[in-house]
Amino acid sequence: MKKLITTLKNIWSIEDLRNKIMFTLLLLFVYRLGSFIVLPGIDPNKLSSLQNSTSGGVLGLLDAFVGGAFSKASIFALGIMPYISASIFMQLMTILVPQMAKVQKEGESGRKKINQWTRYLTIIVTAFQAAAYIGYLKSPSNAEALIPAYSSFFWLSTVIILTVGTLFVMWLGEKITDKGLGNGTSLIIMIGILARFPQSFGQEWSARFAMRGAGGLLLMLVEILFLISIIVGLIMLVQGTRKVGVEYAKAIVGGNKQMGGARNFLPLKVNSAGVMPIIFAQAILFLPTIFTGFTGDGWARYFTDHTNVVYMIVYSVCVIAFTFLYTALIFNPKQMADELKRNNGFIPGVKPGQDTADYIGAIMDRITLPGAVLLALVGILPGIFQLVFGMSQGFSTFFGGTSLLIMVGVILDTLQQIETQLLMREYDGLMNSGRIQGRQAVPSGM
Repeated sequence: MKKLITTLKNIWSIEDLRNKIMFTLLLLFVYRLGSFIVLPGIDPNKLSSLQNSTSGGVLGLLDAFVGGAFSKASIFALGIMPYISASIFMQLMTILVPQMAKVQKEGESGRKKINQWTRYLTIIVTAFQAAAYIGYLKSPSNAEALIPAYSSFFWLSTVIILTVGTLFVMWLGEKITDKGLGNGTSLIIMIGILARFPQSFGQEWSARFAMRGAGGLLLMLVEILFLISIIVGLIMLVQGTRKVGVEYAKAIVGGNKQMGGARNFLPLKVNSAGVMPIIFAQAILFLPTIFTGFTGDGWARYFTDHTNVVYMIVYSVCVIAFTFLYTALIFNPKQMADELKRNNGFIPGVKPGQDTADYIGAIMDRITLPGAVLLALVGILPGIFQLVFGMSQGFSTFFGGTSLLIMVGVILDTLQQIETQLLMREYDGLMNSGRIQGRQAVPSGM
C-alpha cells in the first residue's frame, strides 16, 4: 500500500504526465457526455423497445462497444466502429496489395497518405451504416419512438449527424493519442465497454441477492473469483512470448575498436494476432442472421444464441483458422531473417538466411496453435458462464470475448506508457520486478 501511494505521488509530480492524464480524462468525459444526447426526431421516453432489441446478440455487442449510445439513439450511436472497420480494411490492403504496401513504406509521408485514405473511407462506411441504422429505427418495433412532425427531415439530418458524430469521436481519439496518454481509439472503446459494467454488475447482484435461500450471494462470490482468474489468465496470454536467442558477430572498426558481440533475443508473441480473429469470426457468424432478417428462424437460430453448442464449435473453429491466417499475413519470418543477417546477427546453431527464416517460422507455427486455442476459449467463455451459472448476458460479456480482451490490452498499453514516463525520470517502475509489456500493435489500437 505504501508503494502504491508513493507511485501515485511520483506520477502526479511529473507535470507532463499529469497534464496528459487530465487532458485524456477531459476528452473521455466529452465523449461520454455526447453519448447521452439523443438524435433530433427521437422521443427519448419511448426508447424502451430499442433498448430491449439490443440487449443481446451482435447488436448488443455493438451497443457495449459504444457505451450504450446505440440503444439510446445518441448522436454517437455508431461511435468509433466505422473508423475501426475502415482501419482494418486499409491494413489488410497494405498487406495484400503491393502498391499499397509500397506507399506504406514511404515513411512519414506514406503513413499520412494511408491515414487520409482511412478518413475518407470512414465517411463512406459511416454514411452506409447510418442509413442502415435509420432503417432499424423505422422498423415496426422501434417506430413509436419517432416524432411524426420531424419525419420529413429525419433521414437527412440523421445521416449527417451520425457521420459528423463519428468523425468527431475519431478526432477525439487522435487528439488523445497526440497529446494525451495511451491510444485514443482504444481508450474510447474501453471506456464505452466499462460504462456498462456498473449497470450489469448491479443487475447481477440484485438477481443473486433475491436468491437468499439458494446460495445466491455465494454464487456471486464464485463468479467474482472466476472473473479475477480469467483476467489474470488473459494478461498472461497477452504478454506471453517465446524468446529466441540471438547473437551478434563482433566487428573491428576504426583500427582497434570492437563493436557487436552482444547477446539478445527475439520475442515471438504467443498471441500475435491480438483481437482480430475474434472480430473476424463474429463478423462471419453475423452474416446468417442478416440473410434471415434477424429472426433466428430455422438454422439461423444457432448463430443468434451464444450459449448454443453449435455456435461455440463453429465460432472456435473460425477463431483458430483466422488466428493462423492473420498471423501469416502480419508475420514475415523471411524479413526478420534478412534483418538479422543485415545487422550481423544470427541464431546459434542455425545458418543465416533461409534456414533462419524456416526456423523462426516453425517456432511461430508451434506457439500459434496453443495461442489460437486459448483465444477461441476466451471467445466462448461468456456463453459458457451464461449457460452454467445462469447469469445475465450483459454481465457474462465481461468474462471473456472481445470486450475483456480489449480492456486488458488497453490497460496494459496505458500502464506501459506510464511506466516508461516514470523510468525516464529515474523513478521506480509500477512493478517490483520486470516490466509491463503491451500488445503487438493492431489497427487503431484494437
